[in-house]
Amino acid sequence: MALSPDILEALEPEPAAAETVLGDRLDAVRAFTHNLAQHGEELGLIGPLELPRLWTRHILNSALLGPLLQPGLVGDIGSGAGLPGLVLALQRPDVQFVLVEPMERRTDWLSSQARELGLDNVEVRRARAEESGLEGQLDQVTARAVSAFKKLLALTAPLLRDGGELVLLKGANAQAEIDAAAREIKKYRVKDVRVEVLGEGVVAEPTRALLGTVR
Repeated sequence: MALSPDILEALEPEPAAAETVLGDRLDAVRAFTHNLAQHGEELGLIGPLELPRLWTRHILNSALLGPLLQPGLVGDIGSGAGLPGLVLALQRPDVQFVLVEPMERRTDWLSSQARELGLDNVEVRRARAEESGLEGQLDQVTARAVSAFKKLLALTAPLLRDGGELVLLKGANAQAEIDAAAREIKKYRVKDVRVEVLGEGVVAEPTRALLGTVR
């Protein structure tokens, strides 16, 4: 779609790293990025200051998680604008996604984008995580900017099958969040909890994934 002149002026130029990270999926993710840029603020999906950093802070930050996913069923909890869920679904057509989001205007957006972008690997559920009906069904679960790890564990770990994996996007304090969640990690039987830095030497702002396996 053609962006309006004011949006085009405000939007961060596409970084060279986008092609490195997204490869032959770049065109598809670019289409979503432009849709989000055009409509995200008016729909309350992104704030007014996000366009100048939309690619680096949101799109590529989400896409760096793509290589960690395995073919199977992945849940994105609190999918919001589709970060990371829609980005990952566009990036990884070999993976099935359930985007879980309680707010109607956001699920309307997620569903419309899935249709417009031709995503047959996406299901959108309007629900809270604990009411999603996904208990014990997911192979992997992700979330971005939802809550601290100790609270997020209660929302995500029960949705995983035995051997299922947490793949959560976190910031620079990821290790501190792990340290603060020792009781919850034990309660929800999460093993091999660790932080993996993603995108070093590729993007200007590397990100962190908080990983762990439920057993």
